[in-house]
Amino acid sequence: MDTKVYAPLPPPGEKELISLPELKPEQVNMQEKIQGHFTKDGYTLPGVESGGELMEEEKFWLSYECQFRYLRATKWKVDDAIKRLESTLKWRREFGLYAHITPEYIEPEVSYCGTKIFRSNMCSVGCDRQRNTIRLRHIWKTGFYMIPSRQNTTEATRQIEFAVWMLERCIDLMDEGVESLDLLINFADKAKNPSMSTSRTVLSILQNHYPERLGKALVINVPYLVNMFFKIITPFIDPVTVQKLKFNPNVVKDKIFVEDQVMKDFWGGNQDFEYDHAKYWPALVQLCQTRKAAWMENWKELGGTIGIHESDYKNTTEGTLEKTPTVSEPVEEAIDDIDEASLEEEEGAPASEEVVDIA
Repeated sequence: MDTKVYAPLPPPGEKELISLPELKPEQVNMQEKIQGHFTKDGYTLPGVESGGELMEEEKFWLSYECQFRYLRATKWKVDDAIKRLESTLKWRREFGLYAHITPEYIEPEVSYCGTKIFRSNMCSVGCDRQRNTIRLRHIWKTGFYMIPSRQNTTEATRQIEFAVWMLERCIDLMDEGVESLDLLINFADKAKNPSMSTSRTVLSILQNHYPERLGKALVINVPYLVNMFFKIITPFIDPVTVQKLKFNPNVVKDKIFVEDQVMKDFWGGNQDFEYDHAKYWPALVQLCQTRKAAWMENWKELGGTIGIHESDYKNTTEGTLEKTPTVSEPVEEAIDDIDEASLEEEEGAPASEEVVDIA
């Protein structure tokens, strides 16, 4: 019997409720200010001469949880959070996430390697053991596997576009209550690695436009030059992000991942994955498109506006679709991540996700 895995694993159905502290009044007020900014009459993106009104996809992206991710990333400074949200909204347009970078456009970056090897980047669902006490539910994270040395294309722009496209697919695979992903990077093979410039650009995008999305960055088989690269750029990386970097971990023995939910090759798990483009690619695209379409339909039923809870529109249990009360209404338990320590820091403390252009 063939026990190999050729397609991304769907999110497991197991869920566990976790008690959370309630949002503080000042945190509620901060989110309400952001919500009010983006929903005021006649709002348009600053600096956009035409077509500055928010598109449906952008309103969907500006979820309740998204607003809190940017608040946490700016140490609960409302004006800074708004500026970063607007910066990301404009970047997503300019980068082409809504029209230019489609599965058809990006597929050549994947299919170059054919069916012989595991592609440089692969997105699947992995099971993270950590019971994160700042989440409404403990559910499995998304694992983003990368083998940079197997990158056999030369156009840096398309390589960056592919990496971002895969990050977006990781988000599509995040189940209800999940906000972060784990990067599993393997430098084992000796071949052409992405340039330092490409690596810095991807890192800059991750820091500036995907705040609070990185759970862990697990790196194995680190060559000398890559090790030196990390030492050089570490001063430019947010200290919180640096703490998430783990070099040469044993992800199973260190209880980061459950062995049944991680790849066998290189990572010590039980999943015997083999990349077959004809099997993996259509399965990934269909899985992500199906999930996103269902969420969008739910989101529209809930009002189709800014600030809807991700946990509401991701709830696909039949007959249970219900909008969470707005933050100004009584809520029995907290809905979003709360960083208790961040509000106690001095007003002048640097942001945990400072916008640093290191590209």
